[in-house]
Amino acid sequence: MTDRRSVSLVKGNRPRFTDIEGLAAMVGDSDAFGVGGHHFARLPIALLRAIAASGVKDLHYVSWAGGLPLELLLEVNAVAEIDLCFSSLDIFGLPPKFRAAAENGAIPVRDWTALAMIQALRAGQQNLPSMPFQLPQGSDMLARVPGAVARPDPVAGTETGFVPALRLDTFIVHAQRADESGNVEIVGPRALDFAMAGAARKVLVTVEEIVPVGALRQDGRQSILTRNQVSAIALAPGGAYPASCLPFYVTDYQALSEAFAVKDSGLSDKLRVPAAGLPERLQKAAKVTAETVLAAPARGDGKATVDEIIAARIATELDNQSFASAGAVSPLANVAYRLAKATHAPDMIIATMSCGHLDIAPSPMVLSLIESLDCETAVAHAGGDDTYSTYYQAGAVTHEIVGAAQVDRHGHVNTIALRKPSGGLIRLPGQGGMADVANMHRDYLLYVPRHSVQSLVGSVEIASSARGLLRPAEREPMGYRTGKALVFTDLCIFRLDETSRELIVIETMPGVTRQQIRDATGFEVTFDADCREVPVPSGDTLAVLRNRIDPLGLRRLEFISAKDRGALIAEILAADRAMVERCIAAAQRLPAAS
Repeated sequence: MTDRRSVSLVKGNRPRFTDIEGLAAMVGDSDAFGVGGHHFARLPIALLRAIAASGVKDLHYVSWAGGLPLELLLEVNAVAEIDLCFSSLDIFGLPPKFRAAAENGAIPVRDWTALAMIQALRAGQQNLPSMPFQLPQGSDMLARVPGAVARPDPVAGTETGFVPALRLDTFIVHAQRADESGNVEIVGPRALDFAMAGAARKVLVTVEEIVPVGALRQDGRQSILTRNQVSAIALAPGGAYPASCLPFYVTDYQALSEAFAVKDSGLSDKLRVPAAGLPERLQKAAKVTAETVLAAPARGDGKATVDEIIAARIATELDNQSFASAGAVSPLANVAYRLAKATHAPDMIIATMSCGHLDIAPSPMVLSLIESLDCETAVAHAGGDDTYSTYYQAGAVTHEIVGAAQVDRHGHVNTIALRKPSGGLIRLPGQGGMADVANMHRDYLLYVPRHSVQSLVGSVEIASSARGLLRPAEREPMGYRTGKALVFTDLCIFRLDETSRELIVIETMPGVTRQQIRDATGFEVTFDADCREVPVPSGDTLAVLRNRIDPLGLRRLEFISAKDRGALIAEILAADRAMVERCIAAAQRLPAAS
């Protein structure tokens, strides 16, 4: 067997061209190892499967997200340490192998804020010992980020965070194309790919196509990782499957659902491209454009459900001056943003894929088409590191409405871990970037889909994020605008009071009594003097919500228990497939009709 440590590979002007097994052999035991792509987009699944099969051990996994890539590596016991901001399987819930490893303490897990990780990678990329970052005021996260400290800025004297450089041995990424000289093209959101590539000693890339030199210049919107930043490349058509790689194919949610449904080992085998090749429907779905997406069949005029009431109520917080960013896994927020833009706030800006799609059109949330429609209609594509600098840190984002597992009376959020009565831990996905942006956004809006004494508590064990800068006098010196601080639940709406810094009920959901709210809350509830009932959305608003914005009812996933999630996902996937097939048929008829 080849000794991986004997493979010395540095970046040069001509990357090596090899096959997937050749790339996998370049990953060494104990490497600090990063993975590119984002959510279920451009994940290097084929390469990860080869790495998992290679026998590599003791990897130090370092990425913004864990999710599916981390699950593949944990399954073969290839990981010794984990540094991340967030780990989720999107609509499919929490990653079971990550949860097990974190809950039993088998593998050290270190939680980072997104900004701290970005700045640490930038320090590595720019050959600096450390980088400054805005402190996550109000949270406990500074103490959790490895090596991070708070110190007076040497010029202004302002208390500032500093984080040491984060360097990687190996970074792997899947991309759309490379040319024959080794330049790599990325279409769509870049996540942290460029910062991670710059901070890595080895950059290993799989691509859908290899094209002649000069061909990449003929493409439209794209980003180029220049050849001197790349170590080696392998041609791997379908290399992201069952994740997406636009414009070649969309995510195969049915295949993912079937893979995740089986709890035993063998995940890697379930994620291979079918023997017959990539499913044709995924390739055709990637070609569906916004103009050919058909309206959903009318879903009737039934009574508004609580998820619809909350989505419509959140939408009223948005106007033509809003800049709303959709977080990692937030169907409810995404629905509310699109509803506002499709009705009363056409000039607002929506950013999706964690700000990778900038200024999208309010296309329908068809599960298999969300990414491709947002990619098509976005004014610009960006990376997470870019958008932090340009929008979040600058205080330009007005809203990012995020779900919370647990909120306390002071608006502190815990999305890291809960303590069981028995003393054990329940690992949660992590805070992503909320510890940073909770202070940066003008409006601090949270939602707790299932209001209970376990979710609304007197004090959280871990404050993963909080509105530490609440009053104008605290926010203005930092360059942040002051807006509302609200928590939406299925029973009521709280406001975080600037004076007491405690949650006060300002609105109750239709038909919900004050006593119901008291009984379901783990702290003494105060009601505002002007407390009123949340209005039921109009029939016109419900029609837009149900038939134009969220025809599959994705928002419902946030309001059900884990045991009921599987049945609802199956229902959504069946409706999704039927709608995608209708859209493909409509797209195929378009040339004949024109």
